[in-house]
Amino acid sequence: MLKRINSSRVKTVLSNAGERILRPHTLITAGKTPFDVIHDNGLVKLRHYRRVGMPPVKHAVPLVIVPPLAINMLIYDWFPDRSLVKYFMQQGFDLYLIDWGSPSRKHAKYTLATYITKLMPEFIAQVREHSGKQDLSLHGWSMGGGFGLCYQAYSKDAAIRNIVTVGTAVDGHANGQIGRQYAALNRALKSVGINFRKVPASAAYAPAWINAIGFKLSDPVSSVQGYVDLVRNLDDREFVIQHANQSAFMDNLEAYPGGVIRDWMYSIWLENEAARGYMTLGRERVYLQDVKANLLALAGSNDKLANEHCCKPVMELVGSADKAFIRCQGGHTGILSGSHAPAEAWPQTAQWLSERSV
Repeated sequence: MLKRINSSRVKTVLSNAGERILRPHTLITAGKTPFDVIHDNGLVKLRHYRRVGMPPVKHAVPLVIVPPLAINMLIYDWFPDRSLVKYFMQQGFDLYLIDWGSPSRKHAKYTLATYITKLMPEFIAQVREHSGKQDLSLHGWSMGGGFGLCYQAYSKDAAIRNIVTVGTAVDGHANGQIGRQYAALNRALKSVGINFRKVPASAAYAPAWINAIGFKLSDPVSSVQGYVDLVRNLDDREFVIQHANQSAFMDNLEAYPGGVIRDWMYSIWLENEAARGYMTLGRERVYLQDVKANLLALAGSNDKLANEHCCKPVMELVGSADKAFIRCQGGHTGILSGSHAPAEAWPQTAQWLSERSV
């Protein structure tokens, strides 16, 4: 009997290992929620998620997901039973998502101003045309939250009723050891007369493979541990599927346009001007005090890329009369779609939005 059991386990391990290595695409369950592309400018696409098997829309204000750059969209629809887009549709929100696409070197000159003053207005207008609604809510993870804040600060768009930021850095120098290192680097650059803002966009361009490596190196212990755990759990089909989906996200990040990464690095991490209440877009400044939307800011308890001290200062900088800050379990991706998110971050966000979307 013992031999039969061991033999069966060995066959399962070999089968799962072979599929994970040779045919990983057969294990992917992420990104299966249906949607229509309702606007496409050749790089950026606007998704509207179909309500197949979903309850009817019950909130008057559509929800627009504004992702950060460099990621793929699988993170928003990671597992059939742990999908942010499904969850918010189940809560009765009419859901849109701006897919920033796959920038190439020909987009290296795209700056923060390109996204805030051109692309965001273009796609917000398309949401309004399609939905027939003027009032909108924006949900931005990481840099996406910064896009939402900057968009309203720049446009003074009073019909942006609600903004949710998730792990969005504002005071980069308050981000623990990483923040102190950026502050020291900024002082060193200034001491030798280097202005990072003037670095050519082409020199700051970060191809997709660099971003994938950088993301993993932000938490190298967890990255290595993930593969150790995979080896230990090759007899667990569900674990192997989960690992394949996580890898599909981590291994397929997108490029950063050089102008954007230069501007974001300068404003948040080096010069840290956002902590003083403004961001630079080209030749002009936009001020966070001009953000008047209701604001919900979330930060992760174990976020090494944008910790609580880095995210919370937004509460003192925006001009919103209605604002709240929530600390949730998880790291930078965990607060968006980790195992604790469906029971913590998502319900609190949905409740907050529902009360302000009537």
